[in-house]
Amino acid sequence: MTQIHPTAIVEKGAWLDEDVEVGPYSIVGPHVKVGKGTWVGPHVVLRGRTEIGSGNKFFQFASVGEIPQDLKYKGEPTSLKIGNDNVFREGATVHIGTPGGRGITTIGHRNLFMACSHVAHDCEIESSVVLANSVALAGHVSIADHAILGGLCGIHQFVRIGESALIGAGSMVAMDIPPFMIAQGDRASLRGVNVIGLERRGFDSPSIEKIQKAYKLIFRSRLRLEEALKRVTEEVGDSQPVTFLVDFIRQSERGICR
Repeated sequence: MTQIHPTAIVEKGAWLDEDVEVGPYSIVGPHVKVGKGTWVGPHVVLRGRTEIGSGNKFFQFASVGEIPQDLKYKGEPTSLKIGNDNVFREGATVHIGTPGGRGITTIGHRNLFMACSHVAHDCEIESSVVLANSVALAGHVSIADHAILGGLCGIHQFVRIGESALIGAGSMVAMDIPPFMIAQGDRASLRGVNVIGLERRGFDSPSIEKIQKAYKLIFRSRLRLEEALKRVTEEVGDSQPVTFLVDFIRQSERGICR
């Protein structure tokens, strides 16, 4: 049974599925759809053309679906789509898209957005991602599955963070971070392969060793990038994760963090 606190405001046109709870002094805007079993704590604001899946949790002072902090935005009907089982902690903010971008900000499933983290317009967050306290994503950022961003990280617009990447706390990231890598610093540079993260995901030792060999060839061999990628393909190209890594690098438009 849906529960709405007497002090909450659910505007006409909002749609709440069953078992949704809206806490004290929270606001749900007229274009918001909230999925089954979602918990909206006290003092939460859900605005915009926002579609929220099931089992999400919004803690106090989260602001989700607000207009972008983009001076070019003039009120166009852009949107935000959120999947299932995400957690938005105190003060987390997520903005809708812009006409100059994808027109939509998207968030997958089972992500954790810690206190005061920020997801700007047109970002694409996949699943099982962690944004620690005060992580700030600029517009158009893409973050793949199982990436972890340490506290106080800043990510430049249009940057891509690859699958299972680990970004150290306080890093300023201005270029793409390849999958499976650790990066840290201002400006961030690669520090090695995220071995612990891969082991926790169930990668076997041969697969991790091939990723490490690819890392050494691409980033530590002093070879030109194209030559290094060619050697990786020839020597460890039978590994699906390595092929995925090579494809990510080849598709980079912003440039790869080295």
